[in-house]
Amino acid sequence: MQRKRARIMIVVISALIAVLLLVGLIIFPPSKGDIPQFYNEHGEIIEGSIAEKCFLEVDGVDLGMIVIAKDTSNPVLLVCGGGPGIPEYLLESMYPSRLADKFVGCYLEYRGTGLSYSSDINPEDMTTERYIADVAAVTEYLSGRFSQEKIYIMGHSFGSYVAIKAIQQYPDYYHAYIAMAQNCNQIESEYLAYDYMKAQYEQSGNTKMTKKFEGCPIRESDEMYEKYFSSSLRDTAMHELGVGTTRDMHSVITGIFFPSLRCKAYTWQERINIWRGKGASTQFPVVDDSTHFNAFIEAPSLPIPVYSFAGEYDYTCCYSLQREYYEHVNAPIKRFYTFDNSAHSPIFEEPENALQFIEEILETE
Repeated sequence: MQRKRARIMIVVISALIAVLLLVGLIIFPPSKGDIPQFYNEHGEIIEGSIAEKCFLEVDGVDLGMIVIAKDTSNPVLLVCGGGPGIPEYLLESMYPSRLADKFVGCYLEYRGTGLSYSSDINPEDMTTERYIADVAAVTEYLSGRFSQEKIYIMGHSFGSYVAIKAIQQYPDYYHAYIAMAQNCNQIESEYLAYDYMKAQYEQSGNTKMTKKFEGCPIRESDEMYEKYFSSSLRDTAMHELGVGTTRDMHSVITGIFFPSLRCKAYTWQERINIWRGKGASTQFPVVDDSTHFNAFIEAPSLPIPVYSFAGEYDYTCCYSLQREYYEHVNAPIKRFYTFDNSAHSPIFEEPENALQFIEEILETE
């Protein structure tokens, strides 16, 4: 089911990307791809700060990442972003999270995507094992570069699957795990989201959208599930109802695609590669694995502290399942933080609350 869906999606995405990139080339200016620095009140770069794009060669591929911090003596945090394919730093540039106030934040862009994209990469080689090895290599690099025996790791959405797998294999590498929009059981999450959105349209009297949902009864068959995902219905509904990427993002095109084309942290080639990687990622086995991941079964316990960040309006990875998994998982320390006005990206939607919660975590550690 997933492979057929991937083939359909890559054709649709590739055609859309080609048209929109052509428009973008005309509208948006080029950039050197420099990362914005941190300045003090005198307009000087803060001493001891860092804001750079760097690359680490791992098994023949240059893995790209963006590292930012106001103070490089702070604890290191490796951010495993969502998507996959859309750089987490893109959200950071649009909705500053203030992670750099407390951490040396490293935004890894996965092999085959974003800064780590290469047309020479075989999509079928992008397995869970490959991504775990990459995360481990980057962790070792960060630990050595910033002289820290252990670092923190954050997983957002798809990245929460990657992070958990890395923690299970390399528990001694990490102080603690910050789970944002934890992927717990994505198939069940999709069912819950479908039911919620259909009910919302029925209650509001939107017969057009109600009929579209009735035309894709996703529990009925694999074919209906594929039809639902190969159409734009899911993403359109989530963002119309404020339960998608963020509460106030009403379209992926205006909320992510166009901002990616004007993000000065990336050169024009890098901006193009973001979307080439996004299209290719639909064929990655690691993506299929994440879709079928059941944290309740595959990760009933974790050997390090777990701190869950969940947006109450998240229906991409349903809030109720995140809460249920938190109650289920066994960990040395665990806490659950609800962001009352957030959907799928709480640290970017409520940065002040996120900063407060992070301070609590660091005090605990």
